[in-house]
Amino acid sequence: MPAIASELQVGVGAQYDTTHVYVAADDVDAFSKSFLATFGGTSTKQVVTTVTPTPSKTTSQLLQTPFGAVSLFGFQTPIPYPFGLERTGYLVTDMDKAVAAARAAGADILVAPFPDPVGRDAVIQWPDGVNMQLYWHTASPSHPALQTVPENRIYLSPDGAAAFVHDFLAFSHGKVVSDESNADGAEIGRPGEKFHRIRIESIFGKIVLLVTDGHLPFPYGREVTGYEVTDLKDTLEKAKASGVQVLGGPYVSDGREAAMVEFPGGYIAEIHAKSVGQ
Repeated sequence: MPAIASELQVGVGAQYDTTHVYVAADDVDAFSKSFLATFGGTSTKQVVTTVTPTPSKTTSQLLQTPFGAVSLFGFQTPIPYPFGLERTGYLVTDMDKAVAAARAAGADILVAPFPDPVGRDAVIQWPDGVNMQLYWHTASPSHPALQTVPENRIYLSPDGAAAFVHDFLAFSHGKVVSDESNADGAEIGRPGEKFHRIRIESIFGKIVLLVTDGHLPFPYGREVTGYEVTDLKDTLEKAKASGVQVLGGPYVSDGREAAMVEFPGGYIAEIHAKSVGQ
């Protein structure tokens, strides 16, 4: 990827991307135990705090694995809008610069920057209704590089895809690494059909855009993140032993073997590994 002038780049690195997972307060411990049993890794100490600009209370902890991180929330009060609709949190170098860059690239600022216990946050929305959270920490975190970078899986309409790609690339200074107009429909639960798939990489990690007509069988479209592991069979065995339900697959497509799973608490994810020989 070409070097980007430091004053233009507001991202930090893919190891600081987190998927935001909201589960019922009673399911927090079961989800955390299952997620870490599946992928390995550790959790920060669970705290009860306010992570929104208006009054609320939630448990909060960071689950860090070699294959991606989760910001886990178990709200003990009603969840203020629009929280719970954002899919990811991206660490930025400077909140004001990041928000200005997002706005200049075409994003709407749904939640203006606000303080949290460890820094500042904002929620932005890209074309086709894609919500993301930006965060900045007062004390810069230091996380090890990931073994594999997970995919942010975004389902878009044909009408919104071009605008999303244009705007997100302007913000992230990333690049399109593949654009396949005849991708295997097995990847969206429609084997024997074709759909449009776009892959993007940037300092914020990987995004796969699944451009469809919205005719999606459950659970496709419900997953937010795809995790790349080294051995899918082994990972699924660990997952099932820890209470995870396999909802679809495994299937083979685009040089990978993949499955759809649901963790305790209802979090749905895609898990994939390179096919043998790839």
